[in-house]
Amino acid sequence: MRAAMWSVSILAALGAARPVAAQAGTARFAVLPFENTGSYGQDKEVFDGLELALPALIAAALDRHPAADVVERAALAEVIRKQAPGPSHRVDAADAARVGTAAGARFTVTGSFADFYGKFRINARLVNARTGEIMKVVSNDDPELQDRAQLAAIIQLMAERLAAAAGLPGYPDGVSAPAIPTEAIAAFGRGLLHEARADRARASEFYRSALSAYPGFEEAASGLARVRGG
Repeated sequence: MRAAMWSVSILAALGAARPVAAQAGTARFAVLPFENTGSYGQDKEVFDGLELALPALIAAALDRHPAADVVERAALAEVIRKQAPGPSHRVDAADAARVGTAAGARFTVTGSFADFYGKFRINARLVNARTGEIMKVVSNDDPELQDRAQLAAIIQLMAERLAAAAGLPGYPDGVSAPAIPTEAIAAFGRGLLHEARADRARASEFYRSALSAYPGFEEAASGLARVRGG
């Protein structure tokens, strides 16, 4: 799996995105932007947006675990700005560990994805922020869970496998993942992307589209409130 690259737009989006509320968990995660390693069949902007949406939603899924919390995205963006060696530098495990340590996280998550005309794969690395060790690489390796239409379930699977790799127990009964349609996730990503570009009108359009597809989409509602100044 290729490591992600630092990006000005990604850092801006991290700073703009709604912080995930920290819980009194025992394991703290810093989820870094993901990298598109080669995707086909959708508009490029969709894939650019997923570089932001996937880590945001994986972080939200991890934060639903009662024994976990995540670094707030605004705080993480500030750490990355200070740690980033340059926009074209690929983030290796040592970089990820430095960011995680500086952010006060025990674990750092980096990842990549590829969508080949609807066959969707995610790979995510769990890095020990204290030692720089890559503890586990997890993916949706089950052929029955590689359809792009199953993206919400794939995201939840990534969170569950990352939590297990960090030594956490399984998610308790009653902690369910929202069944967000893939088109809503794609629109949310484009909203994040345009918000990072300071295009509030376009960001608002895509956040509204995400909410139209899934009215209970909390992250999209928060994004819409931000770009409206509410």
